[in-house]
Amino acid sequence: MHSDLVVLGGGPGGYAAAFLAADLGMQVTLVEADQRLGGTCLLRGCIPSKALLHVARVISEVDELRHDWGIEFSSAAIDVDKLRARKEKVIETLSGGLAGLAKRRNVTVIRAKGVFENSTTLRLEGDHESIPAEKQLTFNHCVLATGSVPAMPPNFNIGSDRVMDSTGALALADIPKTMLVVGGGYIGLEMGTVYANLGTKVTVVELLDGLLMGADRDLVKPLEKKLQKLFENRIFLKTKVGSMAEVDNQVEVTFEGPGKYGHERFDRVLVSVGRRPVTRGIGLENTQVQLDGRGFAVCDNQQRTADPHIFSIGDVAGEPMLAHKASHEAKIAIEVLHGENVVFDKAAIPAVVFTDPEIAWAGLTEEEAKRTGRNVSIEVYPWGASGRAQALGRTDGLTKWLVDPETHRVLGCGIVGPGAGELIAEATLALEMGCEVRDLTETIHPHPTLSETLMNAGEVYFGTATEIYKPKRSSSHS
Repeated sequence: MHSDLVVLGGGPGGYAAAFLAADLGMQVTLVEADQRLGGTCLLRGCIPSKALLHVARVISEVDELRHDWGIEFSSAAIDVDKLRARKEKVIETLSGGLAGLAKRRNVTVIRAKGVFENSTTLRLEGDHESIPAEKQLTFNHCVLATGSVPAMPPNFNIGSDRVMDSTGALALADIPKTMLVVGGGYIGLEMGTVYANLGTKVTVVELLDGLLMGADRDLVKPLEKKLQKLFENRIFLKTKVGSMAEVDNQVEVTFEGPGKYGHERFDRVLVSVGRRPVTRGIGLENTQVQLDGRGFAVCDNQQRTADPHIFSIGDVAGEPMLAHKASHEAKIAIEVLHGENVVFDKAAIPAVVFTDPEIAWAGLTEEEAKRTGRNVSIEVYPWGASGRAQALGRTDGLTKWLVDPETHRVLGCGIVGPGAGELIAEATLALEMGCEVRDLTETIHPHPTLSETLMNAGEVYFGTATEIYKPKRSSSHS
């Protein structure tokens, strides 16, 4: 069996590459080891976690109404089977839609694990009926889109289903009374938020001295304050997990840290210490593709690897491991294959943490500016001055811009508060277009909305924000 283009991996990067290539008239075969299309994002990541986070957020809002607005409800009763079924329905609907789109585009889908025998041949492993009898697939070009999997340190891999990675946590086998989250990154905090709102007593331990170390500290502060309350002050920083063992249907964990030392038992443990690219065990050593020290497939700004037949996109192509980066890299790779002279050259790739409150940022961060000695003006608009935030009872948020004081161009944006993930899109567009602050402040934003805070933070730069007082800057900023 031969195909002009083979896409190895059916996640957000893989199916985006396959579909665009088919739209451009290429003969495309998509090879995916899972029985469903969608990859980690749809099947075991972004989509199911956001479905559960929606449930957690509604439960939290009900509590806010009860405590802050004087509206009484009876206690929530959770049917975990129905909750799990609803999550699975979301996955099935979207995955089924992808299968239908592949069929309509005449993309051949093979359900198999693909292993490179050489630079133009895949060995197809599995027993699905879609696999050709010769179990080989040759191609002119291949887009490597195999994604990533959760990292599980060997000392935590004790052979117990009570020790979970993010996939296990999303399976929602039960709602444990107690759960330990190892790692204070976005996955651990998102899943910790879900389980805590469903009734689990959650403890978080992080080896570093802060949560979400990739985000600015002023954005993390409102979230950490809320999580300390949700997790009953059981967030322990600068704390190392020594060992784990299953004892009497629980997991006994040892700790070494200033706030937590000794051992404690938990019903379940979520290990959330990062992800690793799927580049081992797929025969890349039989090609010219080069891997870096972390196992990523090295590629240039046109997604080309050192092998002229193979392109690399998504999580296997390097940080940041984000679905929207993968789908854009897919577009670049296919357009290059189609003869277009394009490169991946983005001013900003937005990042969102879907906790409550949400945190989102794009472009230059304050931490990066400090680390590199970049001269920037940092303009912050507190949501306490926002009428919409006051009406929502969510005044703990803020919006900030990082601005070049010489050119007045915006260099970065950070937002914390409900809906931050939606609001960051405007900031990303502004960064991509090279906007100056004046472009934001002269754009009329609807009132009362949280989107106004992007305009208002720009007005802080000029000292003209209506709802807060800050002395005006010199006329050179006008």
